[in-house]
Amino acid sequence: MPTHWKSQLKVFCTSPQSMNVPQASYVSRVAEVSRWAERYGCEGILVYTDNGLVDPWLVSSIVIQNTDRLCPLVAVQPAYMHPYTAAKMISSFGFLNQRRMYVNMVAGGFRNDLLALNDDTPHDARYDRVTEYALILKQLLASSKGVTFEGEYYTVNNLRMKPPLAAELMPGILISGSSDAGLAAAKTIGAAAIKYPGRPDDEQQLEPPSDLEQGIRVGIVARETTEEAWQVAHNRFPTDARGEKLHDMAMKTSDSSWHKQLSEMAAADAEQNDPYWLRPFKTYKTFCPYLVGSYETVAREFSNYIAAGYATYIMDIPPNEEELQHMSIVFDEAVESVSQCQN
Repeated sequence: MPTHWKSQLKVFCTSPQSMNVPQASYVSRVAEVSRWAERYGCEGILVYTDNGLVDPWLVSSIVIQNTDRLCPLVAVQPAYMHPYTAAKMISSFGFLNQRRMYVNMVAGGFRNDLLALNDDTPHDARYDRVTEYALILKQLLASSKGVTFEGEYYTVNNLRMKPPLAAELMPGILISGSSDAGLAAAKTIGAAAIKYPGRPDDEQQLEPPSDLEQGIRVGIVARETTEEAWQVAHNRFPTDARGEKLHDMAMKTSDSSWHKQLSEMAAADAEQNDPYWLRPFKTYKTFCPYLVGSYETVAREFSNYIAAGYATYIMDIPPNEEELQHMSIVFDEAVESVSQCQN
């Protein structure tokens, strides 16, 4: 169980995707993973959205019904709903469940999904749109008065939110911060900028913005020994030629900055048991890098991320409860290491 890291880091895990779990067991699987996340100290759980998945707000209701304090981190895509509708959902969850929500603002998505919705907005303009969206959402939830906003993408006039949201339930907002447009949006919104990190040593050399909360999305495979960790990692994510082809196809249609950055790194990855591992990404099994090794090794790598200023972490979908236990051990050791260095 977690000890001191919970007070210093904000950690989210990720909910299973409906496309990867049999329909008959999906509800129970979401409930099970949510209970694991709560048991091992996570602040919340990310719930994905895209054209091929069930609605994230409905999945979030499963999370809330099966936990006592875990906060859903709901992916919100402007193309799917008006900002008033998203604010109404957050307000309603607060009224019905007295539970805080988090919002993961999604500026883009799979290109074919966007085109199917007749959305061909360019990359940077999508961040302008999501900025307007988030500002309206925040104002609606924070104000007891009518909200008036006139922008390029959204206009509202004296719009009020009822029922009002209690101040202590105001949602935390996260957004991708891998591009300049994403970072600018995060600053304007007051959101945490989340990125897919490079190697920890490289990240520690960067100068983090002093006026911006930052976080990363990453996976962990950690065990007592390096050999055991790599055995687990290779068993979970074996080589997969078909997966690499799917990754290459997705890359050709993506204008995502993080996707291109990680793909370039994956192409150069020699797979020589470097703790920073991209096979799960380049075989289209997940969308983040992994850190693999002994508790000591992975904790040392994470301590570099913490020292670089990252305080929010979104972990990959856990295959079982045991992986959250290993995660907790890594964070305990990493936070302890950073504390000792600071003292």
